[in-house]
Amino acid sequence: MPQTSHVPDKPPPIQILPDLLISQIAAGEVVERPSSVLKELLENALDAGSTSIQIQLEEGGVKLIRVIDDGRGIARDELALALTRHATSKIASLADLERVSTLGFRGEALASVASVARLTLTSRQAGANHAWRLPAEAGATPEPAALLSGTVVEMRDLYYNTPARRKFLKSEATEFAHCTEAIKRIALAKPDVAFTLSHNGRAGLHLARSDAAGRTAAILGEDILAESRAVDTGPGPLRLFGHCATPAHSRSRNDAQYCYVNGRFVRDKLLAHALREAYQDMLHSSHHPAYCLFLEIDPAMVDVNVHPAKTEVRFRDSRAVHQFVFHVVQKALSSPLAAIASLPRESVASETRPMPGAVPDEKSARPAFGRSHQQSLRVGEPATAAYYAFNRAAFAPAAFPGPAEAPTDSFTSADVEPVGPPLGYALAQLHGIYILAQNTRGMVLVDMHAAHERILYEKLKNAFDGRRIATQALLIPAVFAADALDVAAAEEHAEMLSEFGFDIAPLGPAQLAVRGVPALLQAADPATLARGLLAELREHGVSQLLAERRNELLATMACHGAVRARRQLSIPEMNALLRQMEETERADQCNHGRPTWATLSLQELDALFLRGR
Repeated sequence: MPQTSHVPDKPPPIQILPDLLISQIAAGEVVERPSSVLKELLENALDAGSTSIQIQLEEGGVKLIRVIDDGRGIARDELALALTRHATSKIASLADLERVSTLGFRGEALASVASVARLTLTSRQAGANHAWRLPAEAGATPEPAALLSGTVVEMRDLYYNTPARRKFLKSEATEFAHCTEAIKRIALAKPDVAFTLSHNGRAGLHLARSDAAGRTAAILGEDILAESRAVDTGPGPLRLFGHCATPAHSRSRNDAQYCYVNGRFVRDKLLAHALREAYQDMLHSSHHPAYCLFLEIDPAMVDVNVHPAKTEVRFRDSRAVHQFVFHVVQKALSSPLAAIASLPRESVASETRPMPGAVPDEKSARPAFGRSHQQSLRVGEPATAAYYAFNRAAFAPAAFPGPAEAPTDSFTSADVEPVGPPLGYALAQLHGIYILAQNTRGMVLVDMHAAHERILYEKLKNAFDGRRIATQALLIPAVFAADALDVAAAEEHAEMLSEFGFDIAPLGPAQLAVRGVPALLQAADPATLARGLLAELREHGVSQLLAERRNELLATMACHGAVRARRQLSIPEMNALLRQMEETERADQCNHGRPTWATLSLQELDALFLRGR
């Protein structure tokens, strides 16, 4: 069959697109779903100086989004301009664009929304005789309307003229959830603005004006706020403030992560990586941390015009920002309990006052931490600084010593500092697993294995970093059966084993002898420790071990070396553990991200037993 030459058709001429099509193309970048529209309208309301915003939705925002604010309003002659593409009151030059301080600025949102939905603007400026209303329709002119102040933006029937795009929307419940999340993101950054949401005529979210902590608690929950670390670096070229929840409140999804740059919610990869690294040594699972953090930076040092929805930014000195955020959050999460501010003296005094009408005797006048020995609960007399000085030797070692004798001296309340240590003093051991203690707030429960594991882990890291992991020689070497690969690994990596504090030597083709272990882990089983270390060396090699898996290995060593469940501890041993926890970084969590201690306040205990009702 003869081949025929194909002559290409004449290409279509280049032409300028109609304005409506241009706006609809722009809407594809800005208006992804109803929550996208709501975000733009809320940002405009906030830029107008609003202090109260009402949001009314129908059918998840697809049928109706109405945003009512009490801001400055729009003049009659500017209503039509507000619906025009590339018209804005927020920037006038390149210099303004490089130092954007408002949430919105490009002037495309209203025009884009009007191209894919029915939009109406109603607004009244302060001092105007009445409000003006303008529908976004060709040839429409402003007409008088009733409105006390501010602006009402009403969007109806999203994608009514582009049905193909409407098919991509999800269910009403899903779209409403996205709208609610958009409100929360903005409300967290504006605690001084009240937000009210209704859906299909039913009242929903209501956020009263508050401070930053109150708004965070209202959105993230009181429990997360109570168990978070406050962050505030103070004024400077870079400022970071907000709250970071402890790893005990991590989640299986990253749905409680709110990060802001100059008041604008962002999902920035650089900031997300810095925060993930700050939590890395406390979250050894697939869980995600919860936080609400605000970064303030010179607007000239950040470009917010790199994403249509403005959820991504670009920093001029990205490395400096990354290191700043990482170190600030890591320090806040790592602060030992002893560094946290103590309770006010007044609150402690109120908890230890005698009951009205009671005549305190010599025993009742003594502090709560200085009661006499109680054999059934194994409660000793741990109370004062003098007592700890007396028993200092019992509290120093990482491996717990035998029980120490309590001093025979009697102490009065004048000898005791009214504010005790954060974890208080030990009262008893529960089932050989938990330590029961009391502090000035109430009751404390400590998982002794998890707590000791974190203490040993931090000590091992510090010792390894300083090249000073001491080796404790064993009086009798621990001999265990090993395969040929383990024996070869022990010989090949003898120097590395020594850096980890081990002295392991082959006794034959199928036997190894552990002649020394890290002094910090001398109470652990030598053979178990040696097997774990050799397995890591065989699987990952020295270079990868040092670069990536060192902390995981040290965590495993600490786990094997920590005091085991069912081990009976004396009162001095339990108090030694509590004091070491207070001085240890990241002591709130074990090496696997689980909490090491919990507390119940006196108020919670009273509520539990219905006291005062």
